[in-house]
This record gives sequence, C-alpha cells and structure tokens, in this order.
Amino acid sequence: MKRKDFLKKGLVGMGTIVALPRVISSCTAEDDTITETSSDTTDTESNSDANCELSPSETAGPFPILSPADLVRANIISDRAGIALLITLTVQDQSDDCNPLAGVYVDIWHCDADGNYSEYGGSQMQSTDYTDKHFLRGRQTTDDNGQVSFISIFPGWYSGRAPHIHLEVLDSNENSLRVSQIAFPEDICETVYDTSDYHGSADTENDTDNVFSDSLDGNIADSLTGNTTDGYTLLKTIVV
Repeated sequence: MKRKDFLKKGLVGMGTIVALPRVISSCTAEDDTITETSSDTTDTESNSDANCELSPSETAGPFPILSPADLVRANIISDRAGIALLITLTVQDQSDDCNPLAGVYVDIWHCDADGNYSEYGGSQMQSTDYTDKHFLRGRQTTDDNGQVSFISIFPGWYSGRAPHIHLEVLDSNENSLRVSQIAFPEDICETVYDTSDYHGSADTENDTDNVFSDSLDGNIADSLTGNTTDGYTLLKTIVV
C-alpha cells in the first residue's frame, strides 16, 4: 500500500483531520492497530542486510514513557498538529544472523511541533505542563517480519538537541533489549520547520548533538521520503 493511501486508511474515523495529510490534529481513536506496512519495506531490508551492527545504545532521555502498557496503539498523534509522519521500524536479532525479531515490544516517544513532551512539564526542563497528556507515545508488537508501524507527526525540536525520536525494544517479559534514538536528515528538517506549525531551524545540528556526535551513522534514519503536502515516511532498522 502506498504511503499516502496508508495514512488516509489509518486515519479514517479517527476524528477531526485538518488538511490531511499535511496537518493532522484531534485524532481520538488512538488504539487502532496497524495491520499493513508500507510498500517501501524493501528499502529497509536492503539497507539492513548490508550492516548487522548493533544499533547505538542511547539514553532514554529525561522524558521516558511512564506507562507504555497503557499506550498500545499505532496512531500516537492524539491532539497534536504537524506534518504527517509514518514510522516503520524493523527489529533484527544480531545473535540470530540479524533475522527479523518477532513478538517483541517497541516503544517510541518524541516531542511535538513545539518541542514539548507529554506526561511531563511544569519544571525547569519543560515549562509547559503536559503531565496529564499522553500524545506522541506508543507501543506496538513486532510482526513476523520484525516490523512495527506508527502514525505520527514530524517531531519538532528543543534547545540543545537535534531533532530525534526515542525508542526502546523489550522482550515479551518487558526486559529491555536496546534503548536508542533516531536522527533526521537536516535538509528535510529545514523544509519541515519552515512550515506554519513549526518554529524555524533547530539550534543544534546532528554532528554537534551530545547523543549523535559519536554515533550518527547508526542513528540516522535509513530512509526518509515524502514532502510537506503528502507527509513523510521514515524507515529504520534496529539491531538488538
């Protein structure tokens, strides 16, 4: 299924959609499960076959998911607005010749277009109080191809960090297998951040970011395609 059709299919009946697929807001049925993956998965497979190194182990950051088991959902947008982003992750097991790893949990979380996280706030690190909100956080279980997909928005940025997505892979007993982060190509970020929902260029580049500076090759998205009208598709292989 094409990315544009996937986004439309995944958001039908989910509430108010503003200028789909460029801007999405007020999607309320967040617990729908995605049963189809992007037709671009061959790009992920070709990228990952050439490199079976463990994905960089990174900090979970100051705003990790507090209750991931309560956020089993494919649509993680909630009431946030921004450029549509379809995230497809493929988990591979290094100890098994980097074959797909089925039946493990993948948690992701990232900031909104303003650079704020849900479940936190009212503090020096984030003044806006979103402690009772749960946007842009979710959990899915990998399928037989080791894949999960999330419907989201392109993350914004906040001072001192390059744009990024947090993720954690856990086994069926919820033991952590790998915590990592995904970086974005800077030229695409510039294009997105020039649109009305965002706030201009990030103040930190990938190569000066304190997380990505020593591991950018392993953090950067395998593929990020699309545009600000139709939305973007991000593909990334995570090796655990």
